[in-house]
Amino acid sequence: MKYTVLTLFPEIINAYFETSIMAKAIQRGIIDYRAVNIRDFAFDKHKTCDDATYGGGPGMLMLPEPLSRALESVGVKKKPPLPTDHSPLPPYTIYLSPSGKPFNQAKAKELANQQELVLVCGRYEGIDQRVIDLYIDDEISVGDYVLSSGEVAALTIIDATYRLVDRVITPESLEEESFSGGLLEYPQYTRPEIFDTIKVPEVLLSGHHENIRRWRLKKRLEKTLRNRPELIRQGLELGIFDKEIIGILDQGDT
Repeated sequence: MKYTVLTLFPEIINAYFETSIMAKAIQRGIIDYRAVNIRDFAFDKHKTCDDATYGGGPGMLMLPEPLSRALESVGVKKKPPLPTDHSPLPPYTIYLSPSGKPFNQAKAKELANQQELVLVCGRYEGIDQRVIDLYIDDEISVGDYVLSSGEVAALTIIDATYRLVDRVITPESLEEESFSGGLLEYPQYTRPEIFDTIKVPEVLLSGHHENIRRWRLKKRLEKTLRNRPELIRQGLELGIFDKEIIGILDQGDT
């Protein structure tokens, strides 16, 4: 998987890729990246990348010329004037915007299968609509709120997807995470056995693997019902829960 990030602040992106599991994935050749400074494609000596919006209003908008030149420099082609039945060719180009489609774990899994993601980070009032119309495959929002930085949103997409790329993390670590199977993750405990008068649940000390599995499943259901009940409704509607989960829900044993 390759990530290409178009940004006015490449230092934000570079710092992320140089740390933690991501740095190890790059060293192992599983992940590759480049941070492209949009200012390098500006026309004037001041590297101007924004201007006032037509029609008036507060704030500045990113200029289309530097951004389009930056996109073409990394291999992004203009979309055909009319829609086609063919899937977009790589790289898959995303504009991070609060006006985009909601990002979730299912979308992260979908994007993790791409060969290369090009992530366009907006600033100010965003980017010129003509760039979106000509170059962007997908507009994505990381939540129903507004950020001052497209870089933060881009890093959210990167962090959620790269860990799903084959060989970055062991498959077992992903199996019972939040949102896998439509449920949130169960509570976790480590040493010491007693902390501030609170003891680790006895079942986790028992060594009885089936009882532990069953306890964890119940706790996943409890947590999901408490924090995200809409996930339970969605799971029931989509039929993604197995007989054991349905049985626990029917018995009210959570």
